[in-house]
Amino acid sequence: MAINSKTQTAPPVKNVIAGGIGGMCLILAGQPLDTIKVNLQTQPSPALGQQPLYNSTLHCFSKIIAREGIRGLYRGMGAPLAVVTPIMSITFVGFGLGKSLQQTSPDSILRSWQVFVAGMLAGLSSTVLMAPGERIKCLLQVQSVTLKKTFQGPLDCAQTLYRELGIRGLYRGTLLTLIRDVPSTGVYFMSYEWMKEKMRGERSSARELRATEILLAGGVAGMCNWLVAIPADVLKSRFQTAPENHYKNILEVLREVLHSEGPCGLYRGFTAAMLRAFPANAACFLGFEASMSFLNWLIPETV
Repeated sequence: MAINSKTQTAPPVKNVIAGGIGGMCLILAGQPLDTIKVNLQTQPSPALGQQPLYNSTLHCFSKIIAREGIRGLYRGMGAPLAVVTPIMSITFVGFGLGKSLQQTSPDSILRSWQVFVAGMLAGLSSTVLMAPGERIKCLLQVQSVTLKKTFQGPLDCAQTLYRELGIRGLYRGTLLTLIRDVPSTGVYFMSYEWMKEKMRGERSSARELRATEILLAGGVAGMCNWLVAIPADVLKSRFQTAPENHYKNILEVLREVLHSEGPCGLYRGFTAAMLRAFPANAACFLGFEASMSFLNWLIPETV
């Protein structure tokens, strides 16, 4: 299927601003279920005859609330919120660049696979900030399980990692972040653009879509993204939160998960991820599109 990208192309400066606002909407809407997802993914395997720490998404939710209250669901939000503006800005700029590199003119029509390639470039370009942000977020989210407060907050976590392990301490898990984000971001943007094109119908531009249609397209895109991303995300969360010398490489994480839990272990936290994906990404794309519409009204000329 061809996707008309003429109306979707935007100047980099506008992508930077609108992408950052969309990213903040994503974090604010999705953080509670992200905390639950990470706790489910990183909980230790129960000993023979014992129950797991968390039996389900609802059980994990109730235990976090009982232990820390509502604020426990937002643990670790400081790190992604602090870097979400540049991350999503880079992501949307990378997506725009990926489309432009494949167009011979602004009027060129891109095929779905070309939009997928542009999305993969977006995922690749954002990893430089995504990897350390994810590392800090995951460590803060899981430290409540042990009831040992190792880090006082995102800044303290970043400083401690850098002081003890250097820059590699912050970028632990980068390869798994790439394995997760490059294909899944391709699917993310491809499914979003495809949904918008389908709902556009006879209307001349996707910009004429209603807010409810943008929410639907963004939510479905988020779920498609996580269908692809969840196995690598499980491995990444375990690798990034494990003691420094617990795993020598990412293959050891994979072998451990498959040995102890089988293939189903790669989908631990799946329900929480899916429940989070729709509202978080619906909010992200609505924030992005609303911001872009405002910027196009405020600055109609190419920036």
